[in-house]
Amino acid sequence: MHRSKTPVSPAPGLKKTPTGIIGLDEILNGGLPANRPTILIGSAGSGKTVMSMEFLIKGAIVFNEPGVFMSFEESGMDISRNMASLDFNLADLVKKKKIYIEHVDMNKHTAVATGNYDLDGLFARLKHAVEHTSAKRIVLDSIDSIFQNLDAKILRAEMSRLFTWLKEINVTAIITAEAKAGSILEPGLEQYLADCVIVLDNRVVNQIATRRLQVRKMRGSSHGDNEYPFRIQRNGIIVLPLISQLNVSSMSKKRISTG
Repeated sequence: MHRSKTPVSPAPGLKKTPTGIIGLDEILNGGLPANRPTILIGSAGSGKTVMSMEFLIKGAIVFNEPGVFMSFEESGMDISRNMASLDFNLADLVKKKKIYIEHVDMNKHTAVATGNYDLDGLFARLKHAVEHTSAKRIVLDSIDSIFQNLDAKILRAEMSRLFTWLKEINVTAIITAEAKAGSILEPGLEQYLADCVIVLDNRVVNQIATRRLQVRKMRGSSHGDNEYPFRIQRNGIIVLPLISQLNVSSMSKKRISTG
């Protein structure tokens, strides 16, 4: 399959943050919207954590952009163990303060009382983590754990406050969400909040498991809108943009006899 040897040029008028993930930046027309939040939706085992962590790792190694991974489900030790199967020296990046990993128990650090939901504690911890590493990239994993058990009115208001705050601190953020019945992302809510929405899917057809990715939305930029297969290998994720990047200008017009 043909792959461009030069970086993908971002769409004019919209600053992009390249993910560094093979094939993904081609589909995103240069990368994720810079200094804006992206929602990454997928079922359990679809590759959300691996993709979002690789976004941080490639940012630190390739683009010299430190990152923060804040988990609301798995501990830092569990995350490191899960990433150990890949050829990324995550422990070394953490040691060099290129990546900061923190586990937050939302049951202990937030409160729901008299109809008010307090996110100030979360903002303070995020701010400290960003300042600790001079982070340019953030991953929040996952939004379902942050806003569990909230009614719709408070949910929409507090999610809007979180997304606005992330834009104000000038970081490119990925926020993961579960694709399942009962998820807090009611239909249309992610369209209202996020500048970019990416959906991951892990399906089994004829006893063959296939992972697929679709960019559902990219505000202010064109993007590939098909479903694209992707693989998780030891050296990270590879997205296959199919024929989207064929360089037709290099095709020869010479005719050759079939014999």
